[in-house]
Amino acid sequence: MSTELMDPKSGEQLRPGRWLALAVLVLAVLLVAVDATVLGLATPYLSEDLQPSSTQLLWIGDVYSFVIAGLLVSMGSLGDRIGRKRLLLCGSVAFGAVSVLNAYATSPEMMIVARALLGVAGATLMPATLALIRNLFHDPRERSLAVGIWGATASAGAAVGPVVGGFLLEHYWWGSVFLINLPVMAVLVLVGIRLLPESRDPAPGPWDLLSVFLSLIGVVAVVYAIKETAAHGMHADSAAALAIGALALVWFVRRQLTLPVPLLDMRLFKRRGFSGAVLADLLTILGLAGLIFFLSQFLQLVQGREPLEAGLAELPAAIGAVAAGLVAGHAARRFSVRAVVSGGLAALGLALAALTSLQADTGYPLLGTVLLVVGVGAGFSFTVTADVILSSVPKHQAGAASAVSETAYELGAALGIALLGSIVTGVYRNFDTPQGVPDAAAAEAHESLGGAVEAAAGLPRDTGAQLLDSAREAFVEGLRIAAGMGALVLLVAALGAWFALRGQRLADSAHEE
Repeated sequence: MSTELMDPKSGEQLRPGRWLALAVLVLAVLLVAVDATVLGLATPYLSEDLQPSSTQLLWIGDVYSFVIAGLLVSMGSLGDRIGRKRLLLCGSVAFGAVSVLNAYATSPEMMIVARALLGVAGATLMPATLALIRNLFHDPRERSLAVGIWGATASAGAAVGPVVGGFLLEHYWWGSVFLINLPVMAVLVLVGIRLLPESRDPAPGPWDLLSVFLSLIGVVAVVYAIKETAAHGMHADSAAALAIGALALVWFVRRQLTLPVPLLDMRLFKRRGFSGAVLADLLTILGLAGLIFFLSQFLQLVQGREPLEAGLAELPAAIGAVAAGLVAGHAARRFSVRAVVSGGLAALGLALAALTSLQADTGYPLLGTVLLVVGVGAGFSFTVTADVILSSVPKHQAGAASAVSETAYELGAALGIALLGSIVTGVYRNFDTPQGVPDAAAAEAHESLGGAVEAAAGLPRDTGAQLLDSAREAFVEGLRIAAGMGALVLLVAALGAWFALRGQRLADSAHEE
């Protein structure tokens, strides 16, 4: 007697244990998301032990996201070829092993290499998880809920990272923020071996190494140029990186169009729904990442909150994203894809617009409300766009399509911090230095708000207080202007998504896909 479950609408087999398998997949997503944000709090402790130079410290912070962004498309395509389950489990083992290397790094150089290797392992996890969801859930309604849970976990992980990091750093040494990966990865591998189904492209073709190299160089160089320009303005090195990145990406695209079996099928972007969803995905994360990054500094350096308290203060964004992600698929079917995505982008834009009235002493009720609205808007938009991207391709291309969604996420995060950051930095560096502040202290204070806090600590109380007040007011003014510009971009994007996603819908059954 058969025990197979069947979908009554589509007649397709429903895989038993698929929800338990999803629980395994979201563990991987949670770890990658937490690891992307947890290092920020550990940086002062790490700096004290390893004594990195300022350049080395930047690379320790950035190389993880650089490598992930550069390898996502390649790893998504590799999963389509060798099997997504195999890639996920191998990547999980590597992620755990390299986490130990990060925790016990004894020099800045060793830490940079360890963070880069962690990025390689992380790049195998994210597209593999989303591609496996595409193959685990044949019913589109179930898949929408699964994608919602996946997206909610990614959002929650990014928000929970500072809270977990704050707790660990109050009780243990800085390496503990990496060692928490080990038990979770052990569970993922042991349970994943039994529950996860293997899936791959039945006719994958070769894995083109030149395309892998071009995508890595192109994305890493562009992200590096964006971050450098945000931090220091456009200089020769950032301009050169941007030019190299752009050339590599153009070469990559031209090569994909000529290969019989490309690493990434560029024809996908001719579909208005697919390309519109990718752009909306990027802009959603641009608004979310930029806002969270600068509000973290505002809460700690302007309002004087401790790291753990600041992390807890940002939780409404995670709560909103989780809640919206879980109902996003239902809402998109009840109303329309374009209504939900445009509404999410508009909510992000209006939340940023509310911050144009921000003051140094603004109370938490307004900040908490803004963060909640941002989370809800991002949860709706990000979840539905990921579902659209995943549903737009055949199952055998799920890995590459998932990688496109993830690359949009990484580029959106880099652009959000860079574009909003360039505005904040440009306004901040022009603040007036109070009389009596030595030139060296003034130069340090004009570099960053963190530098101003350190410089003020070495000055007489009254002079230091005046310097801090001036620096904080300039930072808040820059944040207000950046919020206004970001709001304008997102509201225009909401209008663009309304037209780009016209006629796009999520299927109700497998027969409609």
